[in-house]
Amino acid sequence: MIYTVTFNPSLDYIVSVDHFRPGLTNRTDSELILPGGKGINVSTVLGNLGIESTALGFIAGFTGREIRRAVEEYGVKADFIELSSGLSRINVKLRSIEGTEINGRGPDIAPDDTERLVAKLRSLEEGDVLVLAGSIPSSVPDDIYQRIMKELSGRKILIVVDAGKELLTNVLPDRPFLIKPNHHELGEILKAELTTREEVIPCALELKRRGARNVLVSMAGEGAVLAAEDGKIYQAPAPKGRLINGVGAGDSMVAGFLAGWLEKKDYEHAFYMGLAAGSASAFSEYLAGKKEIEALYYDCRHPVLGV
Repeated sequence: MIYTVTFNPSLDYIVSVDHFRPGLTNRTDSELILPGGKGINVSTVLGNLGIESTALGFIAGFTGREIRRAVEEYGVKADFIELSSGLSRINVKLRSIEGTEINGRGPDIAPDDTERLVAKLRSLEEGDVLVLAGSIPSSVPDDIYQRIMKELSGRKILIVVDAGKELLTNVLPDRPFLIKPNHHELGEILKAELTTREEVIPCALELKRRGARNVLVSMAGEGAVLAAEDGKIYQAPAPKGRLINGVGAGDSMVAGFLAGWLEKKDYEHAFYMGLAAGSASAFSEYLAGKKEIEALYYDCRHPVLGV
C-alpha cells in the first residue's frame, strides 16, 4: 500500500478575475474549489492511474470535513486525524494573475496529535511506500520527517520525501528511496543557480552522495533529471505543450515515478512516467488522468528536438 502524508492540507479556492483592480470590488469570472496539499495531489494522480493509496494528515473543522469528503470522492482512502479545534486552511489562488495567491495558516497541531500520526505509521509493513510531502506548520517540530524515517528504519519501507530546505536535507543520512526537489530548491540547498539539466546533474549526484538513493529533479519546461540508484543518469526535456496550470505538476511527477517503478522496477521507465505525469498535469486544468499521461509517455521518450 502507498501512504501519503500532508500535514497541512487545504481547500484551494481557485478563481479568475479579468481586469483585477486592487482596492475595488472585483467579481470572479470562474471559480473552483479543490482539496489541496502535496500528498493529496500525489494520491489523486495515483488514483487516476489506477493505484490505490491512503491519504494521511490532519484536518480540522468544517473545512477539514470538506477536504475529507472531496478526497474520498476522488476514490482515495482518507485516514486523516481530526483535530479538536481550529480550521483547515483555505488557500485563495488568483489564476488570472500568475503566481498570486493567499495561503491560510491552518490549525495548530499539538504534540499528542503528532504522536497519533506516528503511531499510525508504525503499522506500515515491509513493501509499503510512504510519501512525506510538503511543508509543515510552525506548530510541528522541524525534525518530524527525520523522526518518522528513524521510526521506520530497517522495515524495508520505501520512503519518498518531497520538501524543501532542512526538511529535505535532514533526512538524507537516513537514505530515503526518493527525494524530488525542483531545480530552485536544489540550487538553494547547494547555493548554486541552476538553469540547465547539465548544471543540475552534479548537484543531484551530490545529494545522492549525501544519502538519497534516487534524486529526481523537476525543472518545469526544462524537463527533469534523475540520478538513480543503479548509477545511471536519466534526463530529458519536457514534451511540447501549452502550460495551463503548473500547480501540482511536481506532485504528479512523484506519482508517475512511483507508478512506473511499481509496475516494472525499472528506473528508466519510472523516470519517463514521472516526466509524462508532471507534464500532463501542467497541460491540464487540474491533475492529469491516465489517458493524458499515457499520451505523453511516448513524447517524453522520443522528444522532438530543434522545434
